[in-house]
Amino acid sequence: MAAHGARLCSLLLLAALAGLGAEAKNSEDVRCKCICPPYKDHSGHIYNKNVSQKDCDCLHVVEPMPVPGPDVEAYCLRCECKYEERSSVTIKVTIIIYLSILGLLLLYMVYLTLVEPILKRRLLGHSQLIQSDEDIGDHQPFANAHDVLARSRSRANVLNKVEYAQQRWKLQVQEQRKSVFDRHVVLS
Repeated sequence: MAAHGARLCSLLLLAALAGLGAEAKNSEDVRCKCICPPYKDHSGHIYNKNVSQKDCDCLHVVEPMPVPGPDVEAYCLRCECKYEERSSVTIKVTIIIYLSILGLLLLYMVYLTLVEPILKRRLLGHSQLIQSDEDIGDHQPFANAHDVLARSRSRANVLNKVEYAQQRWKLQVQEQRKSVFDRHVVLS
């Protein structure tokens, strides 16, 4: 299931990159932005226009001009114009990578909530069968899951190692809670 998800994500990424490479630079990728502060009885305003870098000035960007003819030069001297360029390809690739990672995390969450409990039940059932074969006459169940996992720890199964570490961590948290809340002892 995870291999299928990874394959799907890589295909989506390749398709997106192929589509992005063929597209020319959008007019939204470049712009001239002029920030004009208040002038006389006119309030401040921000003007955006898609123009070339050489035309990035107040006279080409500010339309309609808010002041009459003689005040245009004084108004334009107060405006600050900047040429801005962005790469929509980089933005799209970043979003695709982000969504791919999010998709993989969602697949992992589905695995942890649906598949892992089934595997865990099989593992615990198998471990109890092995224990009952080894200890004939001893019909006591394990004291807790920690003992089950400690006996099956010798296997080189990644799931067992993770489960063992998780159980050990849970036991440590329980001990710390007992120490803090029952005995009122803070660990240093």
